Amino acid sequence: MGHIDIAAVSFVLPDGRPLLDEVTFRVAEGKTTALIGQNGAGKTTLLRIIRGELAPRSGVVTIDGGLGVMDQFIGHGDADQTVHDLLIAVAPARVGAAARELEDAEAAIIEHDDLDTQMRYAAALADYAEAGGYEYETVWDTCTVAALGIPFARARYRDLGTLSGGEQKRLALEALLRGPDQVLLLDEPDNYLDVPGKRWLEERLRETPKTVLLVSHDRELLARAADRIVTLEAGGAGSTAWVHGGGFGTYHAAREDRMARLDELRRRWDEQHAKLIRFVADMKAKAAASDEFASRYRAAQTRLRRFEEAGPPEERPPAQNLDLRLRGARTGKRAVVAERLELVGLMQPFDLDVWFGDRVAVLGSNGSGKSHFLRLLARGGTDPDGLLGHVTEVGAALEPVAHTGRAVLGARVTPGWFAQTHRHPEYTGRSLLDVLHRGDDRRPGMPRDAASSALDRYGLVRQAEQTFDSLSGGQQARFQVLLLELSGATLLLLDEPTDNLDLVSAEALEDALRRFEGTVLAVTHDRWFARSFDRFIVFGSDGRVVESDEPVWDEKRVARARG
Repeated sequence: MGHIDIAAVSFVLPDGRPLLDEVTFRVAEGKTTALIGQNGAGKTTLLRIIRGELAPRSGVVTIDGGLGVMDQFIGHGDADQTVHDLLIAVAPARVGAAARELEDAEAAIIEHDDLDTQMRYAAALADYAEAGGYEYETVWDTCTVAALGIPFARARYRDLGTLSGGEQKRLALEALLRGPDQVLLLDEPDNYLDVPGKRWLEERLRETPKTVLLVSHDRELLARAADRIVTLEAGGAGSTAWVHGGGFGTYHAAREDRMARLDELRRRWDEQHAKLIRFVADMKAKAAASDEFASRYRAAQTRLRRFEEAGPPEERPPAQNLDLRLRGARTGKRAVVAERLELVGLMQPFDLDVWFGDRVAVLGSNGSGKSHFLRLLARGGTDPDGLLGHVTEVGAALEPVAHTGRAVLGARVTPGWFAQTHRHPEYTGRSLLDVLHRGDDRRPGMPRDAASSALDRYGLVRQAEQTFDSLSGGQQARFQVLLLELSGATLLLLDEPTDNLDLVSAEALEDALRRFEGTVLAVTHDRWFARSFDRFIVFGSDGRVVESDEPVWDEKRVARARG
């Protein structure tokens, strides 16, 4: 089928900082290999090197088989993209190029129907047919039916913006897994998928004969679908790769054993080094007293020099220490009250009381209205100056949410919003240090040294001068959490907060939420993360909203929860 060999690949960032240091591993034929590591360790950059988008400083990448690629933020491009554009983006290279030329030729002949454009159009039709475009449209038809429930002919010109993030991901994955490419690179393929979608992906990854290298931080997906795990371990000279030949179930134990082994090797090296230094000093003293020790002194010096030139064993990778301090404050007993609340076209009217200190996971399928519900609350609810007290909005400006009924926030409740898509146009082109130092119309600025200290606690001090839009998805997520900390929010409204967080960051967020003095509502499809909550509100695909005493991920269990 195909495989990938990465041999001693190194990469240096434009500012001169080393990112990758002789990364070496193999993605075996027909296996699913997960690439993990802390945010900013170079995972997405390595994928770009593998696909030929970036040139490594040194090292070689060898790919056997056709290569299919899915980016982390697929579908987040031009506003006028269609379903056809998305399918072209993940199609085999020749089919995609022929399809784009055919579209351009069709547009040209509409503008100027002359001999040249007619010839170009005829050539584009022939090239598209030769590339297998018409045959490939049958694959696209299967994909749109599976992902959207409609044939390709009806879905072709549909605006991509009308699809949820999960529908876009599912459509791209259907095309890649059903396509002819034998080797797949998938960057965060599970982001935006609901739990049934994640389970579908896990099953397909277990079934597929394709060779797959994926980046993911979803602990359930790693446990269920990955045959082996490659960790990019950040270091001063750049990230190196450690390969765990088993699945995620044995990963943590194997990693602890590795760290213990590295510590022991370093301890032994230090002991031997100290012993050689003492021996050289002893021989020096004896050589000063007697010439018969001069040769032994020189031999001892040579031995020490060679020992030091060989260097110490591999260092233990530095720990990723994050200090998330989500403080909050006391509020009224009732943080959120919903009365006959209906989001128009999404859900039936429902009532809800959320009390101070509650940890509420908002569950349900894509498109059921969960994010709209959180956005309504982030705007201050339906009556910010109502009976339960005044609300001050925190976070980026949010679009209105069509609704009927009431959703009122309690006394002293200040909402803080975490956006799933990380779209913050107000931060585009601004460095993290500038955002914190200068503030904006919703958040005061802070001294530069205090801003640097805050970034350091979130593992972002090295990115202080980078712009927000140049960060990895996980780094953007951590920065958003930092802004929530600084906002003084007492009601955290989190829309898929763990989607792009690495394993350490996700665990640090879970710990911070446990210590947070306030109320938390989080939309999530992260099964591992959901277990840390104590209340579960389920948005059914039929528009009904119910509460469950445990996480509910499928419609049958939703029905039982209603009962």
